[in-house]
Amino acid sequence: MKLKIKATNITLTPQLKAYVEHKATMLAKYYVGIIGIEAEVDLTSHHHRQGKIYRAEFNVAVPGKLLRVEKTAEDIFKAVDKVKEHMALELKKYKEKLIDKRRRVKK
Repeated sequence: MKLKIKATNITLTPQLKAYVEHKATMLAKYYVGIIGIEAEVDLTSHHHRQGKIYRAEFNVAVPGKLLRVEKTAEDIFKAVDKVKEHMALELKKYKEKLIDKRRRVKK
């Protein structure tokens, strides 16, 4: 599994990089056939009334499909947690669809 991390409008600190790597590699337990993961973290808002809004995005390549999840939060680590949780649900759903297709073919 290939992992690519990109940071836009913020610096990718070693702590942040390690955190994103840890969360991204945890996704392998939900589906073994992951080809690659592209993770992007950035600072989206510079508006003085909204404060700092961080965005995290995971693009997970699986055979025949690309799963994409994007979440925003006021803390970069919370945004990464949100996107990891939602991607875990997407991977479970994808895996269930594959299992259901196999069951239908066998009947």
